[in-house]
Amino acid sequence: MRIGFIGLGGMGRPMAGHLLAAGHQLTVWSRRPEAGAELVELGARRAATAQELAAASDIVCTNVTASADVLGLADALLAGLARDAIHVDFSTIAPGVARDLATRYAARQIHFVDAPVSGGTAGARAASLAIMWGGAPALAARLDPLFACLGKTVVRIGEAGAGQVAKICNQLIMVAAIQASAEAAHLAQAAGVDFARVRTALLGGSAGSRVLDFFGGKMVSGDFTPGVEARLHHKDFVMALAAATQMAAPLPVGGVVMQQLEALMAAGWGSEDSSRLLSVLARSTGKNP
Repeated sequence: MRIGFIGLGGMGRPMAGHLLAAGHQLTVWSRRPEAGAELVELGARRAATAQELAAASDIVCTNVTASADVLGLADALLAGLARDAIHVDFSTIAPGVARDLATRYAARQIHFVDAPVSGGTAGARAASLAIMWGGAPALAARLDPLFACLGKTVVRIGEAGAGQVAKICNQLIMVAAIQASAEAAHLAQAAGVDFARVRTALLGGSAGSRVLDFFGGKMVSGDFTPGVEARLHHKDFVMALAAATQMAAPLPVGGVVMQQLEALMAAGWGSEDSSRLLSVLARSTGKNP
């Protein structure tokens, strides 16, 4: 397939690389030319503009930061995409924005698919992402070969915007579990018990989880190098709580976790890992974070 890719960051670059390695004709565009240099060396074509990329693609993939970034690309992509082309957005954006874009694209007989992913940079590199997508079911035949290059779990959730609802649910569970792991570590430390041993025991029981394994491991080692920067989880929670407010759906645990994320951001740790939530608890008790 002729595929365009915009958003060549920590996740987007390996995702685009998998598509190129699978034999697809890849065109890339980025505001910083160096972001796509490695892919160009491997055989990708570099477009001068987002519109030029769209004109050269049957499917355009984007993986950018937020709703505003996707909206900022829409005009250029719509100007270049041909009828029946598909824009697949792997970003995490507001469900309402995804629905509005789908309506706008449909008026031009172009398809918009929201396909947020979970798995972080490690999942992107290993092509083991979980992909949750929203869009017309008839698009599955065209999208499945593309998704197969990128992920291990692919689920169509529903119509446009449904993928983003699923991603919000994912973030609520995951970050709440990071906070719970931080509280367990904090409690163990307060009791004078080695959290490394506690974590090892818990991983073999009903509290065991990927979050406790990965993020709990970072808490044990004190390595807060980000897999995904905490500021992105903060952004997702802002979006989740705004959507919940619109739908009158109470999220009591989500609200408490949001407060902790706000404290993390205020402490200047937004560019570090979300396992820094442990440091937020330490700081609240006057201890060295």
